[in-house]
Amino acid sequence: MNIGQFARLAGVAIDTVRYYERQQLLPPPTRTPGGYRQYGADDVLRLNFIRRAKGLGFTLEEIRELLALSAGHGGDMAQMKAAAAHKLAVVEERLAELARMRAALQKLVEACPGHGTLAACPIMAALTQDPE
Repeated sequence: MNIGQFARLAGVAIDTVRYYERQQLLPPPTRTPGGYRQYGADDVLRLNFIRRAKGLGFTLEEIRELLALSAGHGGDMAQMKAAAAHKLAVVEERLAELARMRAALQKLVEACPGHGTLAACPIMAALTQDPE
């Protein structure tokens, strides 16, 4: 299949395919005598793997490592589990930070009457005061 068919089948833009090739997440495609890229079913599986890993928050470098692990299908799954567990810990840290940010913003929004001069705004005061 050509690059347009490949991209459509995988649900990505053609530029995304080219980007992943430049990042060496996708192997260089075979070429027709006319120089057109040609892709196969294995390429679709690999691109779907990349998309799903990206959707779970893995970085391109982490995806590269996961792909290297997955290349050894007969290998032990402990490394894959460790990578997923590490990503889960990172996500949980982010969620905790977002919860702290949400609570702080919620307090600021509740403290602001929403009318009057900006000089009397508690949100403005919180943003401009020196950190302690």
